[in-house]
Amino acid sequence: MRVGRFVSTLGVVLAAMLAAGVSNAGALKQSDDSAKIDPGDFTSQITNPYFPLSPGTTFVYEGTSEGKAELNTVKVTSETRHILGVDSLIVHDVVEQTGVVVEDTFDWYAQDRDGNVWYFGEDTRELDARGRVKTTEGSWEAGQHRAAPGIVMPAHPAVGASYRQEYRRGVAEDRGRIIQVGETRTTPMGGYDNVVVVAERTRLEPKILEHKEYAPGVGLITEDVVKGAHETSHLVRIERA
Repeated sequence: MRVGRFVSTLGVVLAAMLAAGVSNAGALKQSDDSAKIDPGDFTSQITNPYFPLSPGTTFVYEGTSEGKAELNTVKVTSETRHILGVDSLIVHDVVEQTGVVVEDTFDWYAQDRDGNVWYFGEDTRELDARGRVKTTEGSWEAGQHRAAPGIVMPAHPAVGASYRQEYRRGVAEDRGRIIQVGETRTTPMGGYDNVVVVAERTRLEPKILEHKEYAPGVGLITEDVVKGAHETSHLVRIERA
């Protein structure tokens, strides 16, 4: 399996590890941010069954964060952002607490020709009760300030596969590791088979461990911080334009 045409050591190592599904992919160097990609290998049409993004689709999640109820609305737009020569699909993610928007984010994704979904950055804002921006911490864009894109969902998830999801040193350093496949889950939306479970960590918050569950044909169905904080979220409905 070929994951884009990287010209750096990072890309060669990542492609090989994803293809083999080896468990020591975590050895990938966090500091190597020199990766370059071939835009011809990418598309804004994201069809990976575990991370499908069809324009006009809205995913609605309900959950809690440190005891506060949250509503998270994720809308897949039909717009793109040109990043490193790649037309990346824009996804608008809004988090509300008691009817007040507390976070407003635009995420940018693209899929390579093998079906791996890549994360090209995010523009995020945390807001106060009056709608004023408190911070843009966590924002990054591939190619800016030595930031590099990462993978959010491999084309063929395999237990033990580990990969960098995003990289801007000191700002965005999330990593994912697939810990289960072929699982069965029951949620308020119904039952799902062949669920993939991903464990996520970041060097910036080493005490926090989050598990995310993905169902084929749907995408993300649950999020649960299992160590270091009290946050959970689950899919309650899907709206299609």
